[in-house]
This record gives sequence, C-alpha cells and structure tokens, in this order.
Amino acid sequence: MIKEAIYHRAMSPFVYKYDRETIHIRFHTKRNDIQSVDLIWNDPYDWHSEDPAMWNFDPDKPSFWRTFETPMDRIGHDEQYDYWFIAIKPPFRRLRYGFRLHDGNETAVYTEKGWFEDKPLDDTGYYFCIPFINPVDIFHAPSWVKDTVWYQIFPDRFANGDTSNDPEGTLPWNSTEPTITNFFGGDFQGIIDHIDHIVDLGITGIYFCPIFKATTNHKYDTLDYMEIDPQFGTKEQFKQLVDLLHENGIKVMLDAVFNHVGYNHPWFLDVVENGPQSEYRDWFYLRDFPIETTPKPNYDTFAFEKNMPKINTEHPALKAYLLEVARYWVEEFGIDGWRLDVANEVDHAFWRDFRKAVKQANPDAYILGEIWHDAQPWLKGDQFDAVMNYPFTNASLNYFALDRTSASEFRNELTRVEMMNTTNVNEVTFNLIDSHDTPRALTRTKGHKGKFKLLMMSMLTYTGSPCIYYGDEIGLEGEQDPGCRRCMPWDEAEEDRELFRYVQKLIRLRKEHPVLANGGSYRFNLVDDGDNALIIERCTKDETYLIYFNNSDSVSKLNPLGHTGSAYDLLHDRDVDSLEVELAPYSATILKMK
Repeated sequence: MIKEAIYHRAMSPFVYKYDRETIHIRFHTKRNDIQSVDLIWNDPYDWHSEDPAMWNFDPDKPSFWRTFETPMDRIGHDEQYDYWFIAIKPPFRRLRYGFRLHDGNETAVYTEKGWFEDKPLDDTGYYFCIPFINPVDIFHAPSWVKDTVWYQIFPDRFANGDTSNDPEGTLPWNSTEPTITNFFGGDFQGIIDHIDHIVDLGITGIYFCPIFKATTNHKYDTLDYMEIDPQFGTKEQFKQLVDLLHENGIKVMLDAVFNHVGYNHPWFLDVVENGPQSEYRDWFYLRDFPIETTPKPNYDTFAFEKNMPKINTEHPALKAYLLEVARYWVEEFGIDGWRLDVANEVDHAFWRDFRKAVKQANPDAYILGEIWHDAQPWLKGDQFDAVMNYPFTNASLNYFALDRTSASEFRNELTRVEMMNTTNVNEVTFNLIDSHDTPRALTRTKGHKGKFKLLMMSMLTYTGSPCIYYGDEIGLEGEQDPGCRRCMPWDEAEEDRELFRYVQKLIRLRKEHPVLANGGSYRFNLVDDGDNALIIERCTKDETYLIYFNNSDSVSKLNPLGHTGSAYDLLHDRDVDSLEVELAPYSATILKMK
C-alpha cells in the first residue's frame, strides 16, 4: 500500500455539501494500488455502551463511538490516481468519517490524524469532520442552467438589421476579412430579424459579448457601463430584444468588464488631464505622473494594453457604482446572468459583494467568471456559479482536433477536469470548444467536418451547460482573433446546412434525454488506444446510454464492457439488435439500451 500517494482534506472539492441532506466525499489513491475503500462514518454524538438506553457520550460509563462502514465507488482514474466517491446522508446532518483501505495484502485505516491498523473508537477527534449541514453554506446555482444550451454572439458580426446606427466607416456586410479595427454594423435589430435561426437550432440561452458604450468593435474597452453603444441600438430596442428572447424560452447573459476600462473613459481622461489632483486618481493603479503609455504604461492595465487601464475595485465609491451597474441591468432589463471578463484579476471581496447585489436583484441569476485555470477559490458558493470550462476545451481539442493525445490521455484529462470542481459546480459549468478569444473549432480541425462533429458530440453529451459560438453550426471558420470574429454570412450558399441539422439534432437529443446532460452519471466504459476510440456511459438506475466515438481514419468495431442486449440508435433513428457498433472513420453515435 503506497500511503504517500493518499491525501484527503475535509474541504472542497474533496468533500462538500451537495444539498440539505447529502454530503459528497471523494478520495484518491495511487492508480491500481488499492482494491477497495470503505467509508467509516457516523454522527459524532452516537456513542454505544453497555447501557442500551444510552445515546450520547457519558464519561462515567465505558463506551465507544458507533460507526458504519460503506463501500466507496471507484468512479474513474487518470495516469496517477484512482478516484473514489460516495454520497452520504447523515441522519442528523453531522458527520465524522475516515477510510478503510484494502490492497489485497494489507488493510489500514486513514483519518485526519493519520494511519491506524484499525479504526480508533475512543475519540471522534481522530476523524475528518463535517460539523453540520447548514443550508446557507450549500453551493447553490440556478437550476435552469443545467438545461440550457448557450449561443455566443459577437454583436458587431451577427447581423446588421438597421444601417441607420452604423458607426462611421462601417463596411458592407461580410465584404472582407475581419480586422481588429473594422466594423460591419451588427446590431440588436439584426438579432431580432434572425431569431428564427436561433430558435430553430434549439438554443435556450444567449451570451452576448459586451454591448456597453466603447470605441472598439469588441467593446471590451468600456466607456460607460450604464449606456448601450449606439451602434447596437437603444435601451428600448434592447428591452424589446430581451422580451422577445424570453418569449421564445431563451435566457440572456451580458458580458461585463470590471477589471479595466477604456483609455478614453471619462474617469481616466480626468486622471490624464489633472494628474494627482484628479478625483479619480485612486480609482486606478497609477505608479507615476504624468500618465505615460510608452514604452510601457506607467499604470496597471489588462496585460500591457495601454488602452485598458485597470480599475481599483477596492475603492468604496467605485465599488458602489459597479455594484449598482450589476443590479441595474438585472432589475431594469431582466437579464438572466453576467459573464465576467478577466474575473481572476479582480479581488475576491468585490466578487462576494457583487454576488450579493446580483442575487438580491434576482436570486435565480447566473454568475459566470472567465477563468482559464483551476478556479476553486471562486467556486465556494460565495462568488461565482461557474467558470468558462477551458480545461474541458483544451482536453477536447487536444484529442479530437489536434491529435495530440490518445484516447486514454483524453480520459485522464477529462477525469482531472471533473475532479477539479464539485458536482454541483460541474452541473452548471460553461462548456465550450471555441469562442471569440480562440481559433474556431472547425479551423482547429483544419476543416475536417468529421472531427468537428466529434467535438460537438463530446460537448453536447457532457456534464454542464454547453455553448455554441455563433456560426459554428453552419461551418464558419476563422483563426485566432480577429479571424474568429467573422460575419455570419446569411447566405445559404455559404452555409453548411447538413452540419446545422447535425448540431440541431444533438441539441434536441440532449433536451429529450436528460441523462445525456446532467441527469445521470458520466463514466468511461471503454477506452481503446489501438483504434483511438472510446465509449462513454451515461446512466441512472433506470436508464443507460452509450456514446460511441471513433476518432481514427479507419472503421472501428466497439463493444461496451459489462453490457449486452439490444438498443435504439438515437442518432440514426433505428433499432439495433446488438451493442457492438461498427463506426465509420471520425464518427460517433448514441445508443439507448432497452
């Protein structure tokens, strides 16, 4: 037994309160070292003695702590660890627990105080502790997010429905390649005009890149958080758009940048003009006066971008203003969520107060942070509901698009992604395969539609809340921005309608079969490095679905482990007599077992 590979702490994501009755416990051991793990557990006040009427501990009578032992499930593994899991419902919402491990030769007990040959029962202080399931401490995110399929819109490039509000120098629609400076006039009216496309695809949530007043086409250089950029329309038109989307069952999430503003924001221009005498000098991180932009700015910025000075969210007046912004768009326009740009560079105290402000305005609002790395500090229930799941993005692209990893390495990466956060976070995490900040997924596959379909299949059958970047559904390509921000063509001759129907069907299947989304467990059933293929098993106690992937250039025959019988092929709408599936190169399917 390799004890130095075993580690656990009584804190998230190792252990957490899933709901008012249930505690989830995870445990990891060295890969293939341990045969079984049993959880030793009970209420800390349940003591047993020779007196059968005795319940609580009495120091004057010989007694010992009464325990239960329940097997844990091995739910997955990567190249280093086996991961074990159990859900426990302690009868009085209190819990002390430890672990009994068996490796075939040795048995040992692991507790908060270390290792023992057998479980110590004279003091519960040896054991890991959940003092009480206080409802206020339970991570809570809006339940509707679990069932949402998002569609990300970069407003200047989706559709130009009103040329009267075009910025100066706007180019004819889709007349040339996008650059970091050109405009094509996309606006709210264009979205309204094409809402049928969004509804027909099956979308139930729209994430808008920033719509607030700014100088650039991307609007991440905010000039006024309380005003909509005139190129998109008016507040009245925006309210009309929100109402129309809500009427069609579509939620609305806005993008906001509370890390920095644009250089031309009135606050910063006041600092440039008045220097140390500016009333806004403490709203920014300034190192010297006068303000200089070259060779590097003498003020903190996003990256080293001189046009994006970083703001000081600790300043009381600025903080109060930004929290009012957070409430305003929720209360006045009924938006359903906030996506927060560069969220990891803003202080945690601000985000805690931001959450309170937003949830007071709408307890069911969704708060999503842009964080590309391990985001545990932001996901403890006091700040964000979720983050953009770029670890999933990278794992999927490395396997399906870039041929950098094998099937088993893909499994290992996704297992680590799952273990990074708690289940209640994973159920609402924002999954994506591309965005306005990355090359388009079809471009990453070098235009290979089969590989792109595998990416879509993987995302739309994965735990969480998936997002499709506008145009992906009709085969839009593009390199790193600005290339990934092309105009939606709105010309059937330039659209891949077969691909549209494929994505549309996957979305419909996800809605019709909740087990494929967040209604069941997600397990790797079969991983075949030789054929570069795998089977994912999604199941509840009543239903089992098998998702087959052939990520190779040859025909592959796949047969799941532990299952036999007949099924229904959901992707091809047909009954099948066997679970053995022959897949064409770079293809996938979904079977529902009978």
